[in-house]
Amino acid sequence: MAKQVQQLDRVIIRFAGDSGDGMQLTGDRFTAETAEFGNDLSTLPNFPAEIRAPAGTLPGVSSFQLHFADHDILTPGDAPNVLVAMNPAALKANLGDLPRGADIIANTDEFTKRNLSKVGYSVSPIDDDSLSEWRVHAVPLTSLTVRALDGLGISKKDAERAKNMFALGLLSWLYHRPTEATIKFLESKFAKKPDIAKANIVAFQAGWNYGETTESFSVSYEIKPARLAPGIYRNISGNQALAYGLIAASVQSKLPLFLGSYPITPASDILHELSKHKRFGIRTFQAEDEIAGVAAALGASFGGALGVTTTSGPGVLLKAETVGLAVATELPLILVDVQRAGPSTGMPTKTEQTDLLMAMFGRNGESPVPIVAPSTPSDCFHSAIEAARIAVKYRTPVILLSDGYLANGSEPWQLPDVADLPDISTEFASGPNDGENFLPFKRDPATLARPWAVPGTAGLEHRIGGIEKADGTGNISYDPNNHDLMVRLRQAKIDGVDVPDLEVDDPDGDARVLVLGWGSTYGPIAAAARRVRRAGGKVAQAHLRHLNPLPANTGEVLRSYDKVLLPEINLGQLALLLRARFLVDIISYNRVRGLPFKAEELAGVIQDVIESE
Repeated sequence: MAKQVQQLDRVIIRFAGDSGDGMQLTGDRFTAETAEFGNDLSTLPNFPAEIRAPAGTLPGVSSFQLHFADHDILTPGDAPNVLVAMNPAALKANLGDLPRGADIIANTDEFTKRNLSKVGYSVSPIDDDSLSEWRVHAVPLTSLTVRALDGLGISKKDAERAKNMFALGLLSWLYHRPTEATIKFLESKFAKKPDIAKANIVAFQAGWNYGETTESFSVSYEIKPARLAPGIYRNISGNQALAYGLIAASVQSKLPLFLGSYPITPASDILHELSKHKRFGIRTFQAEDEIAGVAAALGASFGGALGVTTTSGPGVLLKAETVGLAVATELPLILVDVQRAGPSTGMPTKTEQTDLLMAMFGRNGESPVPIVAPSTPSDCFHSAIEAARIAVKYRTPVILLSDGYLANGSEPWQLPDVADLPDISTEFASGPNDGENFLPFKRDPATLARPWAVPGTAGLEHRIGGIEKADGTGNISYDPNNHDLMVRLRQAKIDGVDVPDLEVDDPDGDARVLVLGWGSTYGPIAAAARRVRRAGGKVAQAHLRHLNPLPANTGEVLRSYDKVLLPEINLGQLALLLRARFLVDIISYNRVRGLPFKAEELAGVIQDVIESE
């Protein structure tokens, strides 16, 4: 029968099931199809910390949300328009986020009495009236997949595993996604298991054909490509972008990159990605622990490389002593902290912004370090280059504060022109810098950086270590006045790091309320500001990338508005710093749920602040 095609400007889809149901793979492939089609998009993967959480239970639910549109979007969406629920647990865990009237595609084969009882259902919600406010499509995904694969010679268990590809095929038909790339992906992924590759491809095609022929779906939907700035785009996650940014920094600085790292969620993908790029001279070292990883990275910097270490959560604590050593030795080092929910092990797969104060002060003694925070997954690329620029130019460790939302989320990224990337090359010391003598702590007057002397260079022998050094000579010194001088010099060096001014988005120039953010809150804040402006409200927005030192005009910007609202995924860490520094009564709005803010939520908060004027 002929089916209606309905035009939409955007849609939010959430795939949900057991962590063994392949929801992340399904979401990744649907995202890749959407990126190929040319829509703007933003994603939010959400999965348990356990490698294999208990099947059919609420703690074991894994989900992947994708927001795509024919226009510029900023977030993965507040609430899904479509929920694909592979079992009762997936339905129950996500139903509270689903607005009335949304579509539910439920895999009825998994709504067995045993699976229902695991999550507290006495009867199937599909069979009673509890889902009457939603449009429910009951689809036996598992049995349809098994039937489609009958005769291929694979086991029933392997056939059932392909149900996620059946669901992907159905959704690909429903939203007119291109399918060729998914078929090529499956051929490549299962190249060593051709029978499994064929089974997944057949299941994917069967799902597409089911959508085309079934009476359960009388309407399909079309979201036209977005009008983006001319250029070459690819879909990219924050961790991928950060890894590519580090590679670009290595090329632009003309320094070999060395990564010393210990695997930890959600930072591990940076190690995985960089290990693939040996052709760029990248060396990756999977250390036995966090301390060994950062120590190796600092040793590589001492030897003339761009030393990088990556971690998350409790790993930052273990690296603190070596970061302090990098402060004392004044060597470049990049510490990437992909923040996650704490304290201690906390919630390893959930996002937070709770490491800011630790990044600022989490070392013994006066040990200041620059802090850079990317705002979007693609901005992780440019922030990595910026962190490297500062580290190399000022001979200092730099902390790059990403988080789980940025790391795992993805969006279209316009490939930059290499000619537009900054030249961050540096020169090593090559000879005496004070008559016939070499002074390892004689500073550049412009940057206060000391010379970078590669060990083994004749005539540049000098002491290295964590004991206080004498100004200029680098000799060990316990002189009180020298210590006071060195402490102040190290602080002045960080205070003098050149960072751009804070830019404010205030379209009409007459807003009285400023919404300030940092890190991954950029998307929800910007989307919320758009909503408020469309409703006639006046609000300004500014976002900080450099958290230490702050832009020189930060105080001026804050004092230019009657009220400053600062949403953070912590209990007000940046607000604490800004109140102390600028004596401005920041309005702090905080949520620590392991999830990003919703734009609708922030829009309501902004409107309340405006109306309280």
